[in-house]
Amino acid sequence: MKTDTIFYTLLQNFPSVLFELLEQSPALALHYDFSSVEIKELARRIDGLFLPKPEYSQDPIYFVEVQFQPDDDLYWRLITEAFLYLNQYRPQQTWQAVVLWAKRSLDPGIPFTYQNCLANGQIHVVYLDELVAPASSIGLKIIKLVVAPEDEAVQEARSLINQVQQAPAANRRNLLELVEKLLVYKFSSYSRQELEAVFGLTEWRETRFYQEVQEETKLETIPELLKVGLNVEQIAQVLKLDIEVVQQAIQKQSRQ
Repeated sequence: MKTDTIFYTLLQNFPSVLFELLEQSPALALHYDFSSVEIKELARRIDGLFLPKPEYSQDPIYFVEVQFQPDDDLYWRLITEAFLYLNQYRPQQTWQAVVLWAKRSLDPGIPFTYQNCLANGQIHVVYLDELVAPASSIGLKIIKLVVAPEDEAVQEARSLINQVQQAPAANRRNLLELVEKLLVYKFSSYSRQELEAVFGLTEWRETRFYQEVQEETKLETIPELLKVGLNVEQIAQVLKLDIEVVQQAIQKQSRQ
C-alpha cells in the first residue's frame, strides 16, 4: 500500500486528524464529508477533498495533498485542480488548500504567484516529521509512525498498538485494521508471524484485512496444488475456501 493511500484512508476514517494538524478543534470534522471528485478537464479525481455538510455551509472547502516525494510542480498542480473544481462545481463556500509534506526538505517552496494565498491563510503547509503528537491523539501517532525512521518505528508502533487496544470497542476494530495495513507497509520485510511476535498482536486475526491477506496467501498456493494433481474440490477442502473462490482464482491465474 502506498504512503499517500494510507493517509487518505486515515483521513477517510478519522477526518478529525486534518483539524488536529491545522491546530483546530477535532470536533470540526463533524461538519464535513471526506470525498473524492472527478475533474472533467483533467480526466482525473481529486482524492483529498473535505466538503462542508449543507448545514455548515459557512465553513471552507479543504483541498488536501499528501506528498512523500520531491515534486516541484505540486503547488501549481494543486491550485490548478482547486480552481478547476471551483469552476466545475460552483460552490458557495470559500476554500483552503492543505499540503502535507513528509519532511521540510521536500518542499520546493510556494511559488511567488501564490504567496498572497499563503499570507491570507488559504494555503497551509505541514511537515509531518516535525509533528509533536499529544499522548491522547491516536491519529497523530499513526502519522508519526508513518514518518518515523526505522530505528524508532518499532517502539512507536508498540506504543500505538497499546493505545489502540485500549480504545473504545466501537472504534477499536477500524483502528486496528488501519494500524495493520500500516505495519505491513512499514515493515514489509517481516512475515505476518514476525509482526505478531514483535508487536504482540492478538486481535488482528479477527479483522477483515487479516482475513483478506490470509486468503490471498492461500490463493497463491493453488498453482502448486494443481501441479501435484489435486482437483478444485480437493484444493477447496485443503485450503478451507469456497469452491467458487478457488475456481475464480484459477481462471484469473490462467489469464496472467
